[in-house]
Amino acid sequence: MASPPPSVGSLLDLTGQVAIVTGASGNIGAGIAGRLHEAGASVVAHGRQAPPELGERSTTVLGDVERDAHAICARAVEAFGRLDIVVSNAGIQPVVQLGALGNEDVAEMMRVNVVSVAAMTREAAALMPSGGAIVNVGSIEGLQPAFDHSHYAASKAAVIMHTRAAALELGPKGIRVNCVSPGLIEAPGMEAAWPEGVARWHAAAPLHRLGTPADVADAVLFLVSPAARWISGANLVVDGGVLAHNTW
Repeated sequence: MASPPPSVGSLLDLTGQVAIVTGASGNIGAGIAGRLHEAGASVVAHGRQAPPELGERSTTVLGDVERDAHAICARAVEAFGRLDIVVSNAGIQPVVQLGALGNEDVAEMMRVNVVSVAAMTREAAALMPSGGAIVNVGSIEGLQPAFDHSHYAASKAAVIMHTRAAALELGPKGIRVNCVSPGLIEAPGMEAAWPEGVARWHAAAPLHRLGTPADVADAVLFLVSPAARWISGANLVVDGGVLAHNTW
């Protein structure tokens, strides 16, 4: 018989939980790390470069996620004694036309965006004997391609399917695995550097704005929280409705 549901006031409370956020030195990752910390979690913020310092109940770790997944996960146990939440957000998004795409470009894309996610899932699951929550950050391009992003779109499609497969295998261990697929998220200097792209996004999105790191962070917070306790294998699209458009 299921336990009584948590109170409304505690649905997004992560007090006592320990979370890792990879790619926390970036725009979206920093937003996710800060939001989980605000919700009460102790946070290990990972980055290739120095991730943000969140204050007490937090620590940082540097490294390449694919090569250093074990050390990154072990850092949580070393610092806080347990691991409950992993957000695999680290990734790359180079723009290369298909005709100019070399094998090494595709291999590096898959190493950073896919192999690293699988490595973090494997290493985290081994440290979650009492269950936990994993969220992988995908992209709407895993569902709908864009010009000059063929290898990126393929990598994010792989992340979405890996999420479903991992949910299937890890569910019996009490580990939920979900995915968040953002649309275009604002970043410093984006509108000045790419005005035509931002204008096209505004025209295409029913909510007529770019996303923010907070929009993605709140979706992640929901999926790792008790509010999503019976959700696993899902891909939550966070795109202002841009995929909800006429296709003919």
